[in-house]
Amino acid sequence: MPMIDVYATTGTFADKHELAKKLADTLKTIEAVPDIPMFRQNTAGFVHELPAGDISNVDGDSNYVRVQVLTNAGALDRDKQLAVVEQFTDIIAKAAGDTGLTMRTWVLLTEAVQGGWGLAGHANTNDELVDAARKQIGELQAKAAQA
Repeated sequence: MPMIDVYATTGTFADKHELAKKLADTLKTIEAVPDIPMFRQNTAGFVHELPAGDISNVDGDSNYVRVQVLTNAGALDRDKQLAVVEQFTDIIAKAAGDTGLTMRTWVLLTEAVQGGWGLAGHANTNDELVDAARKQIGELQAKAAQA
């Protein structure tokens, strides 16, 4: 149930909503979590536009994108980390219509500490999140069996 924050200069992306949706769906797929409401409704992307003067490297260039991905602890093993960075970089460049942006996109992977994943007003541990997912899967299976 990661949160994705994208920071870029205003006008970098033509369709911010589609970008946010694509990143969220891609991360859900890479994580290989069940396709249940808990994960679909709580994996989200946020696109933050900043004036050109609010972003700069040492040379004064502001044509960069920063993507921060926050997951619960242990959600991404090394292969998944590599996949997220590679795929997100490509998605960002395509959404901007600028293949050169692959060299100017920073993807930061961050893990919430145990008990630091707040959802539904509760600071969840990984075990609590797994238990909640299993409960929802069971409820969905029982509902499907009744139909």
